[in-house]
This record gives sequence, C-alpha cells and structure tokens, in this order.
Amino acid sequence: MKIGLFGINMNFLAQPQWAKKVAQHAETLGFESLWTGEHVVLPDPRQAPSPAEPHTPMLHPPTLLAYLAGLTQRIKLGTGITLVAQRNPVVLAKEIASLDVLCDGRLLFGIGAGYLHQEFAALGVDFSTRGARTDEYIDAMRVLWNDPKPEFHGHFVNFENIQAQPRPVQAGGPPVIVGGASPAAIRRAVTHGQGWYGFAMDVSAATKAAEEIRLAKARYQRPDDLGEIELSITPPKPPTKTMVEDYAALGISRVIPMLGFYNEDNILNSIDALAQELI
Repeated sequence: MKIGLFGINMNFLAQPQWAKKVAQHAETLGFESLWTGEHVVLPDPRQAPSPAEPHTPMLHPPTLLAYLAGLTQRIKLGTGITLVAQRNPVVLAKEIASLDVLCDGRLLFGIGAGYLHQEFAALGVDFSTRGARTDEYIDAMRVLWNDPKPEFHGHFVNFENIQAQPRPVQAGGPPVIVGGASPAAIRRAVTHGQGWYGFAMDVSAATKAAEEIRLAKARYQRPDDLGEIELSITPPKPPTKTMVEDYAALGISRVIPMLGFYNEDNILNSIDALAQELI
C-alpha cells in the first residue's frame, strides 16, 4: 500500500515555511506522495456546494509543487485535483509538462471536471459543458505531450503547426488520475485515466465505487496503453492500519490521509505517528 498525504497547499500549509517542513519530513519518513487541493475562487459568503469558508488559503497547486520539487528528491507530487475544464488546455499542457520536468518525473496528474458552479461563473466557463471539455482537454494535452507534430481538431480545442517544448519527463506524460464518484467520472477513469481517486470515502463508499469501476470496465472500451486502473482513496477520518487493510482488500493501492486532520501545533508529531502506524 502506498501512503500519501493530502492538502499540502491548504490552510496553514499555504505558508511556504510550513509546506517545506512537512514535505521534507514526510519524505524522510517514507511517505509515497504529497497532494494538493484546488479551488481558484470560493463563493463569499459561503454557499452550497462550496467545501470551505471563503477565506481558506489555497496556494496554486503547480506553483507550490514546483517549489517543493526543488526541496525534495524522491517523494511524488500530486494534484488532487486539477480542474481541467476551467483551463486553457494548451496552457495547462505546458504548465504540467514544465512541472514534470522540474520534479524529474515525479508528478501525478490528478484531474476532475469540477462541481462548484460559482467558480465556473467567475472564470467565465460554461458549467454545463465541463464534462465534455474535460474529456477533450485530456486528449488534446496528450497530443501536445506525445505527437511529433501536434495537431488536434475538436469541439473546444483546435491547433496545428505548433510545438510545445520541453515534453514531460514521463513517457506519455504524467499519469492522469481521475477524481470523482459520479457515473461520468467513473467512465472517464476507465476511458481516459491511468488511475481513479475517491475523496473522503469510507470503506463502505469505496466498496460501492470499486464495484462501479468494475462494471464500467466491462461497459466501456479502455485503451490498452493506459494499463490497469490504480485506485486511490482519501479517507474521511485519520486511517488506522485496519482501515488500510480493508481498503487494500478492495483493490485500492494508495491511501492519502488529510493533513487537515492535524493542526500547526502537532502536525509533525502526528505525521510521525501516522508513519509508524501505516508505513
């Protein structure tokens, strides 16, 4: 079982001195990966379906991960998740390729379609087309990362006679890990992703999601070059060894506890205890 940590860019960890301290400590302890959360903006005042208060600090994920790439050597760096439909995919492909170069191929590219309609409105992006955009943008980015002469003609994206260098360090580009438990997200994980990521899921919810993924694999054609789907989970509470064993029995191979469970006063000791329990 791979053990990561979620939320390295949020709350007091949005202070670079704390993000550095936690990242380097986690690497020393043997954690497999560090993951960021993302919202470009939050509604003020808070309103559904916003997950956090409007003044919650969140550093831009690629910016923070580029900073941590220069401070660490082995630990993987994951976006959990990047809201692809909110971006220009040509710019995002450059951003993600650059990050993969800076971290020497340690990047895990977690992605999602998004659910916060207020955020899409602020960005001027059509909320109703976010799913279709996400699928097409993944395809367009992979063309930019892989094709000798990138060319793409879709509904939302069109380009030809261009190059975007340098390419990612990882062959084919960083692994795309699709977040979300909706039918569309499950289908996207099967048809477009090397992995799937379930957030704040207990063992019961993870059991249901794993079964839905199994059914989707039988329903949708999966490209051979994507390999087997790697399943990752962030539990809704601090995990125990028994919980991790229960997740493993479902075929889940990565558990990513939330750093938000711990406060500034005890976070390093709490990470020590978590490593002793799970690693």
